[in-house]
Amino acid sequence: MKLGITSCLLRKLHLIIYLYTSFYFPVVKGTALGSETRLKVDTGTQMADNSKTEDTASDSLEAAKNASNKKEKLADQVMQNPQVLASLQERLDNTALTPSSYIETFPKAVIRRIDALKKLQVKCAHIEAKFYEEVHDLERKYAALYQPLFDKRREFINGEAEPTDAESEWHSENEDEEKLAGDLKNAVVIDEKAEETNVKGIPDFWFTIFRNVDMLSELVQEYDEPILKHLQDIKVKFSEPGQPMSFSLEFHFGPNDYFSNSVLTKTYKMKSEPDKTDPFSFEGPEIVDCEGCTIDWKKGKNVTVKTIKKKQKHKGRGTVRTITKQVPNDSFFNFFSPIKVSGDGESLDEDSEFTLAADFEIGHFFRERIVPRAVLYFTGEAIEDDDNFEEDEEGEEEVRCTLYFL
Repeated sequence: MKLGITSCLLRKLHLIIYLYTSFYFPVVKGTALGSETRLKVDTGTQMADNSKTEDTASDSLEAAKNASNKKEKLADQVMQNPQVLASLQERLDNTALTPSSYIETFPKAVIRRIDALKKLQVKCAHIEAKFYEEVHDLERKYAALYQPLFDKRREFINGEAEPTDAESEWHSENEDEEKLAGDLKNAVVIDEKAEETNVKGIPDFWFTIFRNVDMLSELVQEYDEPILKHLQDIKVKFSEPGQPMSFSLEFHFGPNDYFSNSVLTKTYKMKSEPDKTDPFSFEGPEIVDCEGCTIDWKKGKNVTVKTIKKKQKHKGRGTVRTITKQVPNDSFFNFFSPIKVSGDGESLDEDSEFTLAADFEIGHFFRERIVPRAVLYFTGEAIEDDDNFEEDEEGEEEVRCTLYFL
């Protein structure tokens, strides 16, 4: 309850006040209790002693009554102070029983049955893992059905083929835009032959996607752009039957002045089995590691490093010399040289873990969004759909990419 205190909480509040004031007035309380005790012990003694004890008890009871009145006044003051109420409310909320402490109150027979349910839950997790393995097989099957369409997409993008009239017929939902386009076409003389000669395919298709998507554009440096303009296709390949679960991203490049590779690859290894130490955390396949590839850079064209000059002074002679050395440089192409997850249980530092988590998220995004819906990210329609997607109560859509150290 955030807006008020219920009767149950009021009882707890009075209990806290009672304990507090009892501690605050220990002498009075002790005197009263001591007097009551003496009354019981001294029963049957002489009348004079009884009279004296009764007088003492009467005084003590009067003192206890005064203390009770003070506690009631203190309670009234507390109840009238909103800040104190809010503080006490927070303390009461925090003193609620946790689920684990609640379970501990059950009899042993009930706890035994709960343990049996947990064992059943572990078996369910293993069945769920098998389900996701079959889903991976199903993805592989349908990837083969998608591929002919993606191959034709590559041909249209790179100017290897022209779509037929039937293939290029598209009815837009916005008729006003179509009418405006028609009016402009009639008003402006277009040299269609010259246009066909100068433009091949769809220029800068994949580079435009990189520029449109924030997650990717943040990785691209100015010196990366001329290279990405040679990117001709991106493919997703799934692991073969019987092999460990994984998927690979293939970036196909045309001839360029930067490297001799025609294909750059990035492979993401996955795990679909409950963790033995924490089986209840299983929620589906996890990306556990990734491998890049070696880029065969041409001389002086490696954008992932930069050359700096540094002056060194000789300790004895005092002479100064200038040396040059290469240091890492920010670039999208560092994507193909990921941090390696150690298999010996060695933990990574916080920055490395963050870098790997971001890498996994990017790989997942290529696989699930960019490659299947490339044309919509080129036109920006998919980006508008993403912007209109309502966030849940947690704030963001979560991509499950867990760092798992073997």
